[in-house]
Amino acid sequence: MLASAASPRVRVGMLGTGHSHFSGKYKAMLDSPDYEIVGASENNAAAKAALQKDPQYSALQWLDEDAMLHDASIQLIVVECRVWEAVAWGKKVIAAGKHLHLEKPAGNEWKPFKDLVEEARRKKLLLQTGYLWRWHQGVMAAIEAAQKGWLGEVYMVRGTMNSDRDAEQRATEAKFKGGGLFELSGHVIDRVVELLGRPRTVKSWLRHDTSAPDKLADNNLAVFEFDRALAVITQSAKMAGSGDHRSFEIIGTDGTILVHPESNPPRMRVYMRKAQGPYKVGWQDLTIAPQPRFIPDFAELARAIQQGKALKHSYDHELLLHETLLRASGEMA
Repeated sequence: MLASAASPRVRVGMLGTGHSHFSGKYKAMLDSPDYEIVGASENNAAAKAALQKDPQYSALQWLDEDAMLHDASIQLIVVECRVWEAVAWGKKVIAAGKHLHLEKPAGNEWKPFKDLVEEARRKKLLLQTGYLWRWHQGVMAAIEAAQKGWLGEVYMVRGTMNSDRDAEQRATEAKFKGGGLFELSGHVIDRVVELLGRPRTVKSWLRHDTSAPDKLADNNLAVFEFDRALAVITQSAKMAGSGDHRSFEIIGTDGTILVHPESNPPRMRVYMRKAQGPYKVGWQDLTIAPQPRFIPDFAELARAIQQGKALKHSYDHELLLHETLLRASGEMA
């Protein structure tokens, strides 16, 4: 598919293939009229060989990392690496003068990430991180209702991002003090700080409560205190049916919206004290269209590059999100 002459396709390279989101993002850009995938670079020979045997990547060109970074025609690089590689690889992209989509979580340190964001800002390069619920219609609807005052005084936000991890993924997440909360709860924290801003205090309970023979923090709770509200996030690593259970809820004095973003189909449960916007009085159960991952955020990124516009989620938002995730994960005070 070809983009219009007024909006030429964004030429993009993919640096690394080790993140679980790699295949989904590759397909989202491959199917989009806004992107031309120039190629991918993978320095792990075994990982590269496995993908080369996979039919879904038969059209993917493999590039040397240095060649990708120095190809003047490539405007954007999507970094799909492991957590501990994220900031270093992101710095290579910004140093090369290219826009950056960086996988989450972007490392477990504050200053290196802050320096990366500030360098992108200085160079007027776009930086977008890969959090999944930013463009979810149900989550956006809940935040819209809160921001428009339809829920009255918002005093509580609750979120759950449970998982059902195998031994290999548990070992990866156990590398970090925050464990499963550090790996997954940034998706929820991202939405909390957009709505409520910087929390005054953050308190976490990072526990290992299953019988799994490792040290993963696999049963976690974080409480965020704001001037007139609380946010509570729970995360566990061994829950059957965890995807359908994932939730985001905003509670106010005049209404409540509970969203299950990853159920099939995604669903919302809403209560309104009085009719507001599209919602009637009382309880109502709503379903929304399937929400394919990665498509809306990459559509926004392409528009920003093509039109020279800022992203909806600013440099300051990315900094606040990462700071709050590290506070919740026990990596910083």
